[in-house]
Amino acid sequence: MMSDDRFVLPAEKLGGMKRSFVSRAGQKLYAALVTFDIDPAGLTCADLGANVGGFTDCLLQLGAAKVYAVDTGYGTLAWTLRKDPRVVVRERTNALHVQLPEAVDLIAIDLGWTRQNKILPHARTLLKPGGRVFTLIKPHYESTEAKTQRGVLDEGQSIATLHRVADEITGMGFTIKGIVKSPLEGQGGNIEFVAWLI
Repeated sequence: MMSDDRFVLPAEKLGGMKRSFVSRAGQKLYAALVTFDIDPAGLTCADLGANVGGFTDCLLQLGAAKVYAVDTGYGTLAWTLRKDPRVVVRERTNALHVQLPEAVDLIAIDLGWTRQNKILPHARTLLKPGGRVFTLIKPHYESTEAKTQRGVLDEGQSIATLHRVADEITGMGFTIKGIVKSPLEGQGGNIEFVAWLI
């Protein structure tokens, strides 16, 4: 079971700190990296489910040396990132099956409907020894509950689902170093979380 001391509200540490990214997803990852004092400067990273590139942008702004931007879509990555020499664009590529030419130091994951128990085993194969994963957990996609109001889980359901997913993650052999509540809500006002795994 996830211990309570792993659950930190980023607002308690971030205060008024803000940055501008190509999408709001960047603020979600930024909140986790700042809360846990993780510096991606000089690291080789992968953004699984890059889409417009919020996570990629966040990593680059914080000094990442390279980011593999992986997405099943085509033409969605922001032009400013597409032309950045530090970005390796891997479009029309399913993150569940992607192979990279090198192991990476850090993986950031935002895959929408794909559940954690589907992507994390493969993500681990892309990491260097000692590498880190930051994954966006969306309880409304992970929940087995049908009791939603217009697709929105209430806070109690969200927390219960988070605990179940955390147990699944540790069952895969990961260590959960921390989980933060995203400062921004997801679809329809759903609560989301970013987990730091090793």
